[in-house]
Amino acid sequence: MSLALGRICPGMPLLNQSMLQQAWRAPPRQCRCYASAAGDTKARLQQEHRERDLQHKQQVSEVRTATLERMESTMKQITQSPKLPGIHRDDPSRTALAQRLECAIQAMQTDLVERDTEVRLLLLAALSGEHILFIGPPGTAKSELGRRLSRLYDGRFFERLLTRFSVPEELFGPLSMRALEEDRYVRQTDGYLPDASVAFIDEVFKANSAILNTLLTILNERLFDNGSDRVEVPLICLVGASNELPESEELDALYDRFLIRRKVGQVSSGGLMTLLSGASTSGSDSAADNGTGASASPAASAGPSISLSKEEFAHIRSTAMSTVKVPASIVDLLISLRTFLQEKCEPPVYVSDRRLKKAVQLMQVAAYTSGRQSVGKYDCLLMQHVLWQRPEESQRIGDWLLEQLASPQGLESIEYVFQGVFGRACHALLDEEKSKGVLKEVRNVKAALVERLHEIRGETSGDPAKPGNSLWVGREEAEAVASAMEPKLESTKLEAEALLMEMIALEVVLEKRVEAVLLADVLSRRWAAFIRNAPAEEVKPIGTRGFP
Repeated sequence: MSLALGRICPGMPLLNQSMLQQAWRAPPRQCRCYASAAGDTKARLQQEHRERDLQHKQQVSEVRTATLERMESTMKQITQSPKLPGIHRDDPSRTALAQRLECAIQAMQTDLVERDTEVRLLLLAALSGEHILFIGPPGTAKSELGRRLSRLYDGRFFERLLTRFSVPEELFGPLSMRALEEDRYVRQTDGYLPDASVAFIDEVFKANSAILNTLLTILNERLFDNGSDRVEVPLICLVGASNELPESEELDALYDRFLIRRKVGQVSSGGLMTLLSGASTSGSDSAADNGTGASASPAASAGPSISLSKEEFAHIRSTAMSTVKVPASIVDLLISLRTFLQEKCEPPVYVSDRRLKKAVQLMQVAAYTSGRQSVGKYDCLLMQHVLWQRPEESQRIGDWLLEQLASPQGLESIEYVFQGVFGRACHALLDEEKSKGVLKEVRNVKAALVERLHEIRGETSGDPAKPGNSLWVGREEAEAVASAMEPKLESTKLEAEALLMEMIALEVVLEKRVEAVLLADVLSRRWAAFIRNAPAEEVKPIGTRGFP
């Protein structure tokens, strides 16, 4: 090889093999000026990186501090706000009505033991112009409840016990002898059912076919055919009682006329002390006469200051149906409930269109008399006394309603909307005009979430039995509802607060118009989901950050 090089380049000293190897292994020589410039550039880039990293950390700290301060302020406004969902106390007449009805309920409960729910349902049925059925053994104060309603209304009261052999004259009055002489078929109705404002019929399902058709017309249309004349009946509420459910199909129509149904049991062992103590100190046999649910005479059960006129009953009912709104969420809940009862229960529970429509009107009256302008979720608890066909189905309906009421309704849709807004925000941070539009979207979604937190606060801190929430849920029932819903509502509350924190953080980032990659530190979970699910071409411009 050395000889070849010598021939190619005359005068060049010959190189042996060892010299070539040494030259090959020697490092290349660098210009000192180039090495110095490269070192300065690297140091400068490292310094810029440190400064940029420090600035990034400062921005993250500022965003987090501002987020925490704003979150604390927002939660303070929510907790201190007197507003509760669906409650409007700016109408003194509604507040006065709720207080008056609460006094009426307390008066009707005087000396009754464990009949809180029955009293509330009875008064609500009367205010709604509907009828109520009590199913239970004898001696449970069923007839006494009807008497107390008649004293509250200050109208005529009719009471009758039916048997298989009862005749129409027992309910509708005897035939007029004088009218028969004139070839007219007319009954003397004074003091009988066609003349009553409140009626109690015991063993109502023993009505025979001779009674049934006329009774159905009175219950449904408030009309009575007296001879050739059809007269209006002043009946506001008929209280039916039975020891058992109807067995014959011909009684199904009568059974369906009772919108509210309630199974009445004996007083519990815990309530017997109050019941028997009241009976022993009353000095009379009224407790025994009134049944095991009453411990004393109810002579003063309803005073004149809380009595209601026929005009007031009609005004409450008509005003409620014309002014109280039924939100779409309530309608959806009722539709889902009927689907559950008719398609997923075994045996299926049939719910007629008429019963469902009347149930909505019942909830409107319940909301109006509680001082609210719209039907609330707690009003739906009344459906466990309306939609069942057999008593054991009431508990099934109640359990289903509690599960639905405690679910995080509204959060799923808000979460879905916010996820889309977050993606648009990541791109909009590069554009000032787009940032303003997305910031407005974030604030709108945040307002919806704050409203939902107001509702959750009302559900967790409220009491269904308190006036202004729901006047028609009994104390024991309200405690059971609160006990069942509290854990789920608390979990929903924590989810909503965590989502609100993310919204506020994004709001602060958009206001400061920092780099999109800042969201990787501020909202790491949301950022990771966005990077993982978004198309690569959308992520690449904003999902990376240059380093030297």
